[in-house]
This record gives sequence, C-alpha cells and structure tokens, in this order.
Amino acid sequence: MKHRYLPMTEQDKKEMLETIGVESIDDLFADIPEKVRFKGLYNIKEAVSESELLKELQELADKNTNTEKAVSFLGAGVYNHYKPAIVDHVISRSEFYTAYTPYQPEISQGELQAIFEFQTMIAELTGLDLANSSMYDGGTALAEAGMLAAGSTRRKKLLISEAIHPEYREVVKTYAYGQSIEVVDIPIKDGVTDIEALQGLIDEQTAAVMVQYPNFFGQIEDIKKIGELAHEAKGLFIVSANPLALGILTPPGKLGADITVGDVQPFGIPESFGGPHCGYFATTSKLMRKVPGRLVGQTVDQDGRRGFVLTLQAREQHIRREKATSNICSNQALLALAASVAMTALGKRGIQEMAKQNIIKTRYAKNAFEKAGFTVPFQGAHFNEIVVKVNKPVSEINQKLLEKGIIGGYDLGRDYPQLENHVLIAVTELRTKEEIDQLVQEMGAYNA
Repeated sequence: MKHRYLPMTEQDKKEMLETIGVESIDDLFADIPEKVRFKGLYNIKEAVSESELLKELQELADKNTNTEKAVSFLGAGVYNHYKPAIVDHVISRSEFYTAYTPYQPEISQGELQAIFEFQTMIAELTGLDLANSSMYDGGTALAEAGMLAAGSTRRKKLLISEAIHPEYREVVKTYAYGQSIEVVDIPIKDGVTDIEALQGLIDEQTAAVMVQYPNFFGQIEDIKKIGELAHEAKGLFIVSANPLALGILTPPGKLGADITVGDVQPFGIPESFGGPHCGYFATTSKLMRKVPGRLVGQTVDQDGRRGFVLTLQAREQHIRREKATSNICSNQALLALAASVAMTALGKRGIQEMAKQNIIKTRYAKNAFEKAGFTVPFQGAHFNEIVVKVNKPVSEINQKLLEKGIIGGYDLGRDYPQLENHVLIAVTELRTKEEIDQLVQEMGAYNA
C-alpha cells in the first residue's frame, strides 16, 4: 500500500488562516451556535503512530480479493480486460491528471482535443452521428437517454427490457420518478427480450423502447426488429451497448438506434471495485441539441489554425434551468482519456481481435460446461457471458471457488427469482484454456 506524503505543519496552518483572515480554526465555526456543537469524544480509536497505522491499513487491504491475486469470471457490467501499459502512462501526466473542466479553450487545447477524439471514436463504434464528452457511467447514461426521449417525444412512458442490467433499470426508474414518467418492464423469453410481449405493450404513449446489446445475460438481441417496432409507434429506440462488442457486432446506429449509450470500462479502465467508470452517449444529428452534458467541437482560430471549444452546453449550469436538458454536473474526462488511449493503442484490428477472443473463449466455456453435465439454458448467439444452471446455492459454490483462487460468476437469483441457482459466467480475452478448464472442474466437484 502506497501513501502520498501530505504535509500539514503548524506554519502551514498559520499561513492559511492568515490568508482567509481568521485567527484560529475555531473562528471558522463561529456561525455555528454553541448549543448545537458536539462537546464529547468521538467513538473512534485513539491516534497511533504512522507505522502502526500503515500496518493496520495494509492488514485490512489484504483481506480484499482482487484480480491480481485471483482468476476472475465475474462480469455483470464490470470486466477484467487487457489494459495497454500506455494508458496509465498518459493519464498520469500532470496536464491531464490534474485538469478539470476546460472552460478556457485558449489554455485547454490538449484536454479539449483528447475529449474530441473520444467523441469521434465513440461515434464510429456506435454508427451514430455524434457523441458527447462522456457521462458518469453506463447506468446514468441510459437514464439520461430515457429522459431525453420523454422530453423529445412529449410522451410519458418508457418500455425497458428486463434483460437490461438490473442496476441500470433501477437508475432509470429513479430518474423517471421525479419526472412522473412511467417505466414498464418488457418480459424476457429464452434469455432475450420477448418481442411478442413488446408488441402488446407498445402504444402511442411510448416515448422509447430500451434494450441492451449484448444483454445482461450475454445474449445478442434482435435490435433491428425491436427498433422497427419502436419507430412504428413513433417512439425512439435506445440501445445500451458494450463498446467492446461493437468492435465485431453491427453498430446499433446501422440497425435503427436513435440513441446508444454504455460504459467504456472495457477499454483501459480497471474494475476498481465498481468504479469510478465512464459512460458514453451517442445519438443522431436530429437530437443533437437535446444531448445531456456538452460536446467538444472542432473549429479554426482567426489565423485558420485547427482548434477545439466546448459547445452545445445544454445543462442547467450554463443556461436557464427550465431550458436545460440535464442537470449532469461534469463528465469523466480522465477516464474518457483512458478509454481513448486504450482504443488508440489497440487500433481497429486490435479491438476486433479482442472482441473475437471474447466470443471464442466464451463459446469454449459453454461447450466445456455442457460436456461436464451442466445446463446452459440460453442457446442463442452470445458475447462475453453465459448463464449456467447449478444444483446448489451460487454463494456456496463461489465461496468454495474463492478458496481455490477463483472469483466465481454473478448470482442471478439476486435479481431474477426465476433464475435462482443460475450463475452468470464472464469469460474475457484474458482467460486461458487452463483457467476455464479449472473453473469447470472445480464447479463440477462442488455441484455434485
């Protein structure tokens, strides 16, 4: 465990107090009435020496299991992928690492260009006209897409597939509640969105139909058909897509999507125990002025030289609140840069090969599980993940796997009662044949 030295001497305190014009730290709290101030002792441990503290923190940290210590087959939205070494080198440069919002273009050209390149690559991957300068994560990006659809169509109903990430769906419902927007779940059938059920739900009040591609179970949805149904009802079609999968699958924009969102965590961003990550938001030119957040535009200066500026800042911080499209406060510029560096380092062929490896290795795992006697209930085309039925509680099996240095899959029974004792197994390009074989063998031993 490494810690930076952060000095705070008595002289430092004195100079800071003099700068802000007070005599003591107590003066900073002068506005708080004495009767409401806490006078007792905090229920915390007494202070210890630096070396003792570091030892204790290290012991706590060592209790964590991470993908450097164990082989991971856990996905469900956050994945253990290859990260080119150049990613950390670039994002650690002080001009990027300490940069915030590039409000002053005359001194922020590097940061602005980095964001512009991110937007360009996302637009190319999704097959859409433009992308914004990033979002907090995939879940909030999907929710913002739903709010855009409701505002644009002036309708108050969103149809969302149950095959979308459960946490993403909850974020959408939270956003929708404040806007009095109805969110209706589309049932699943055989691991994909039930199109027949969708046909019965969609009507003239539908603002958008929302699906995931590949979906939460790793299955490939028929998004062309779903998009046609959405457009027949004059609603928008929103797709939440894994950007790595778009290296080999047909881009949603080519199949009728009006908005495509997702999380770029697969490109150069570590799992980090769940975040922070970086969402993306891509759409058509028609919806350009309703995009949440802001875009970086390319222009020329008075001498004709290429330059970059923030543009179309349709958020409440910049314009009148009632005219704002979103209250998103910032973007994930540093993590968007990480994704851009990773995509650049991999290149078009590298991304395609990486995506292909995910398909090949997942197919190998599926066949290995079936040969070992496991049931793999969903048989359609898939990417990155498969669902496997087990005979015992998934939590018990995962605990046994952890003892063998393996992080098991996601317990689907947590979110889908009908899938109790089913586990979502993620197989990325980093997993080897030997690791997959060991997983199947160990699960087989515990599952008997």
